[in-house]
Amino acid sequence: MPLRLAIFGQAPIAKECIDRLLAAGHAIPVVYAPQDGSRPDALAAHARDLGLDVVQRRYFRKKGGMPIESALAEYRSRDVDLNVLASFTSFLPGQITDAPEHKSICFHPSLLPLYRGGNAMQWQIIDGALETGVSIFVPDAGVDEGPVVVQKGGLEIGPQDTTGSLFFKKLAPLAVEAIVEAVTRIDDGTASPVVQDESTATFQGLVTDADAAIDLSRPADVIDRLVRGCDPQPGAHLRLGDLRVRLYDVALEAPLDAAPGTVTAIGDDGVVIAFVGGSLRVGRVRGDAGKEPASQFADRDGVSVGASFSSGE
Repeated sequence: MPLRLAIFGQAPIAKECIDRLLAAGHAIPVVYAPQDGSRPDALAAHARDLGLDVVQRRYFRKKGGMPIESALAEYRSRDVDLNVLASFTSFLPGQITDAPEHKSICFHPSLLPLYRGGNAMQWQIIDGALETGVSIFVPDAGVDEGPVVVQKGGLEIGPQDTTGSLFFKKLAPLAVEAIVEAVTRIDDGTASPVVQDESTATFQGLVTDADAAIDLSRPADVIDRLVRGCDPQPGAHLRLGDLRVRLYDVALEAPLDAAPGTVTAIGDDGVVIAFVGGSLRVGRVRGDAGKEPASQFADRDGVSVGASFSSGE
């Protein structure tokens, strides 16, 4: 029989899940969406257009892990059968995740138990993983450690993929399919969650600015992966004098006879920087004037062929 679902998440995954799950006959008493920024949140706006109740709350528990009583009381009033955490980035207390009859399911952008942690997509690109997938698991007290309900793999991480393109073009559509399949299995009683194999588990922390600092002694292909893995956030960076410059939209090219960090060409299609064993054509950068075409940055800051970047710090 149809389930009563609480949707926690953000667009585009949660937005598409709402449409698919409503079409399958399930009820959605409440959607928990991010708070509005400069514009109304896309998930909240879509849910309201469908006549659904929306709660926009940033925190559900206190620093010590205890639930915020007002959040817990509001949630309990919804009387749901299953929580669906569709690209949800806040922490929920166990009094919410374990409350429904069928508890909760959560999307994670890796083939668990590999790449547990909040920046799984970034680290897979940085590490040079060739394939990835999505996991829908039952969250417990650990970090991405609960039993897996549905897992779908076989997604290639291409040589031009950034974290942004990997998520929006590849992982998000597959995540929607996996979430809908998991809800269907739970509804019809065929779900058989599989305990994760701890012997093969890996965990990576968040990608910090220190992780994103480009070391000019490293090979060009390693730096290429770092830049793509840190695109759009936090942005892998070099230094130009005292200025931190973050690189985006890069393409790995043939090596050049120049010291690592040297600008070897500037054109409308980007700025070329030499590295060990290769070079990168950089399409966009972010310095002190926001993200912009690399050629525009070079023109404004007086960067010419022969200028030298130093390692990030």
